This record gives sequence, C-alpha cells and structure tokens, in this order.
Amino acid sequence: MHGKHLRYVFEYLAARIFICIIQAMRIETGAALARWLSWLLADVIGIRKKVVDENLAHAFPRLSQSERRRLIRSMWEHLLLLLLEIAHAPRKIHETNWRRFVSLHGQAELIRRMISDRPTLIVTGHFGNFEIGGVILGVLGFPTHTVARTLDNPFLDRFINGFRGATGQHIIPKNGGYDRILEVLGSGGTMTFLADQYAGPKGCWVDFFGRPASVHKAIALLALEHNASLVVSSSLRMDRPLRIELNAKHFIDPGDAGDELGTVPGLTQWYSRRLEEMIRRTPDQYWWLHRRWKDTRKARRKSKKKAA
Repeated sequence: MHGKHLRYVFEYLAARIFICIIQAMRIETGAALARWLSWLLADVIGIRKKVVDENLAHAFPRLSQSERRRLIRSMWEHLLLLLLEIAHAPRKIHETNWRRFVSLHGQAELIRRMISDRPTLIVTGHFGNFEIGGVILGVLGFPTHTVARTLDNPFLDRFINGFRGATGQHIIPKNGGYDRILEVLGSGGTMTFLADQYAGPKGCWVDFFGRPASVHKAIALLALEHNASLVVSSSLRMDRPLRIELNAKHFIDPGDAGDELGTVPGLTQWYSRRLEEMIRRTPDQYWWLHRRWKDTRKARRKSKKKAA
C-alpha cells in the first residue's frame, strides 16, 4: 500500500474514532472537559497566544491583560464546545424536537426570501457555531450550499461532506465549483458564505474592527450580478451547549441599495460592519486565532519600486 494512502487511512480512522468518542460522551461531561481543556490550551500550552492577544488588544483596546486572558480562555472553551455540538447535533436535533434546542429570531423574513424565486446569500463568519446554522436550516427543510476547499485526504473529504450533506448542507468545491454555484443561484437556491477569511492583497479592503482587512469580492459580485437577497446571520450558543439562538438580523437587496451600497466595496463594507457589530456583542464566540489583518500592500509596493 502506498505510504500516502496508508497515512490517509490512519487519519480517517483516527477522525472516525474521535467522533465516536465525542458522540458517546454526555453533553454535560463534554462541557466539563471543555472547561478544563480551555485552560490547558490557553494558559499552559498557549496555542497562537501572541496572535490571539494582539488581535484582542487591537479590537478591544480598553481591556486589561487579565481580561484578555479570560476572553482567550472563553474562546477556546467555545471552540471545543463547537466540536462537541457538531458531533451531537445530527443525532439529537430533528424536525420533531428542534424547538427544544433552537431559538429563532428574524427567521420569518429569512424564510420569505428563501422560498422566493430569487437566490439568497447568507453571510456569516467564524462566529458562534456556524456549522449548526446549516444543520438547523436543513432540519427545517431549507437545504443550503456552501463553498469549501477539498481536503487532501479523500476519505476524510468524503466523510465530512457526507456528514454535512445528511443534514441538508451541500458542499461545492472551492476549485472548479463555479458552474455549480451558478446553477444554485440560477434555480433560486441558497448559498452560505464565511465572509471573514483573508483574501490576500488583491481582495476588497474594508474597515473591520478599526483596521484594514482583505475580504473576498465574490459575495458582493454574486449578489449584484444575480440580484440575490443578502442576509447577515449568526448561530450563537445560549446558556448551555446545544442551545442555539439562530439570528437573521440584517437584510439587503443590492438592486435597491442605492449608489453607495450597490457596489462591491460598499456592499462588502456593509456586511463586514454587520458582522463586527454581532461579534462585539459576543466576542468569546469568535475565532480570534486568524491572522485576519495581514496588510502587505505597502511591502508589495516597495518591492515593486525596487524592482523597477
């Protein structure tokens, strides 16, 4: 057996065993374990500690060092609970009992848009449990499509896509999936996007937490070109694990938005600002791990001048 293939098999088996262990664990036990592990990851191991602390210091300059440290620990606890919820949700949340787990806000308007003939783009970020949002919409009978990079490990890629697809979340590969995106939009379907990923120096630069951040232009371009409704949404954990508040607070029709918001920069800044507002209210449920504010434009301009 080829070495790489053997490695993929072991990775797949390890992931399946890990998921089985989490699913066999009581939610309360997992929550207690997450609290202990969050202290270990934040205070002892300190994974990406400098990046996270710098991001929080820029976003919330009034926080003291001890307050940032507590927030970092809460962020890690959130990330661990996110994994716990993802593993348990398909087995626990069904069309007959979803009200025990989910509180809906603004969904009447969201559903009205999703059942119309026009396509809908749901925008969120690495905030709350964004995976659960797709599960809930699938349970309610509203399948969604999202774009994701194909994993190098084909066994894991097939497993994860099947795991998501079983709840109505359909994955479109990031490379080579543009035609499929057009099919979904052309049929009036729903696409979901994580809109807080670094897009490189050629992205659309917006203000995000008071600093320039590069955002992919595709969301705004698709909304404008296909006259799609744009919705900014979040799936926040409430008082305990697997108790989710699904919010769809902000809606816009790009065709009726006027000159300022009817452009790629204007529309991108609009939804980035809405995301920031939501994150500021619940900062412990955001992924502060990312190097979100990598502004390399000045360095690139200097290198070009030297080369000239």
